[in-house]
Amino acid sequence: MALILPSIPSLSTFSSLQVKLAASQVKGDQHVPADIPRHQLTTLIRSIINKQDEHGPFYIVDLGVLVSLMEKWNHCLPNVQPFFAVKCNHEPAFIAALATLGASFDCASKAEIEAVFAHGVSPTRIVYANPCKGEYHLRYAAGVGVDLATFDSMDEVDKIKRCHPKCSLLLRIAVPNDKSSWRSFGTKFGALCEEVAPLLRHAHKLGLRVVGISFHVGSKASESQVYRGAIAAARAAFDVADELKMPKMHVLDIGGGFKANQLFDEIAETINVGIKDYFSDHQSDSDLTVMAEPGRFFAETAFTMVANVMGKRVRGEKREYWISDGIYGSFNLPAYDKSSMQISPLQILSPHQNQVTYSSTVFGPTCDSLDTVVGDCMLPELKLNDYLVFHNMGAYTTSAGTNFNGFCISAIPTYLAFTSANN
Repeated sequence: MALILPSIPSLSTFSSLQVKLAASQVKGDQHVPADIPRHQLTTLIRSIINKQDEHGPFYIVDLGVLVSLMEKWNHCLPNVQPFFAVKCNHEPAFIAALATLGASFDCASKAEIEAVFAHGVSPTRIVYANPCKGEYHLRYAAGVGVDLATFDSMDEVDKIKRCHPKCSLLLRIAVPNDKSSWRSFGTKFGALCEEVAPLLRHAHKLGLRVVGISFHVGSKASESQVYRGAIAAARAAFDVADELKMPKMHVLDIGGGFKANQLFDEIAETINVGIKDYFSDHQSDSDLTVMAEPGRFFAETAFTMVANVMGKRVRGEKREYWISDGIYGSFNLPAYDKSSMQISPLQILSPHQNQVTYSSTVFGPTCDSLDTVVGDCMLPELKLNDYLVFHNMGAYTTSAGTNFNGFCISAIPTYLAFTSANN
């Protein structure tokens, strides 16, 4: 029996009101304000600060940005169903909004599956996309009906046969020439080309259904042609399955690596052309289902993080500031990858001060000397309980943070907004 994945709903099916309602039901009193112009986000930030009982960091997730990104995805990749990578950002209101917009979900553990189920998502909208799964997690997936998973080793095939024999499988293949990505995955994940036939043969011999091929070009792809090479490799694996006289495969999972930037249009065009060129004999909906695992694309630009200045030191012309979150919290990855993070000062106590800037260092709140958020940047003179606003903070921030030194990442609140670029 062929696995049937959900079709992509038209975005016109959903209203902004539905997205707001789904998210606000999760956040409770941190409700979604009426639509505001995107350039007035600072006004909203100030209003949140004024209502705080005590100074502390917080997030704002902009549902208007998320809706725009889904529109962008559906326009550029209309035949590719997005399975949002929950590992990127597990904020419940964000997951609820994505589910309302028709996204499916890429989960890697029992906890992530449970987080998605909390919003009424059907198990048919989940792919268990961890090539090496714990037996307890795998048995849980079997029990709740998550019946699509990836694999890339003989032992994983045997494990799936023991724990979830009814699961449909995607063979994860290694991507040729994935070094252009910020972080390649080939050293840990993916079957090599010479391993494809033995793995397919072994799964088929055990009576498991391999329904397709998956790959991931790595985090933040910097050029588009890596996707074409991966699609070609996936087609070669489809052909191997045909040569082994296995049931016809019909699912292509093109993974992630996407950013919401100008390169995305070029990548999308490369993907569309590549699928047309290499899968011209699978063009009907019943012949080929294409899915992807975007994370950063949807999450990164939708979140803004705000932290208060809790300490200050002046050394000559240099300024050193301590803020209420650091590299053991939200800045665990942005601290080492500043290509997307943008900083702007918010002077609460001296808004009309002369805007002379100084070479500044921003430290996090812990007692670790490595806890440096920004090593050298130009900022105006800030006072205690002024704020710094960090933009593009939705990807691998809260989801990868810790509670080191008692600074609890899970205690940072998230507020909801819905902005419009057209207002």
